[in-house]
Amino acid sequence: MSMTDPIADFLTRIRNAIMAAHEETVMPASKLKVEMARILREQGYIESYDVQDAGPGQNLLVRLKYTENRTSVISGLKRVSRPGQRTYVDSRRVPKVLGGMGTTILTTSYGVMTGHDARKRGIGGEVLAEIW
Repeated sequence: MSMTDPIADFLTRIRNAIMAAHEETVMPASKLKVEMARILREQGYIESYDVQDAGPGQNLLVRLKYTENRTSVISGLKRVSRPGQRTYVDSRRVPKVLGGMGTTILTTSYGVMTGHDARKRGIGGEVLAEIW
């Protein structure tokens, strides 16, 4: 399977794992996916993540987070910018997810960060995904 959009793949694998109530999901690692996993952990959406050597290349293991009654902490993930239709915003137009309840993930010239951090630092970038 050709990987035209690794970010969409990252989000889909997490979404599928949640729907199947899995504890964790594994996917090919990339710097960008690891950065996104870091933000998900910092924002409390996942339990942890781990990069493992797997033959050629590395795998990213994401441990999902559930509440006591086995509901996923993540209720939705959405790819915003796509390879065919990139979405760039300046710092004044960084989208708020669910009135600030969710998290926007952007890639900026200063690295991958949340929309909140980008707004605070006055920088824009490419809107990768929204999570809530």
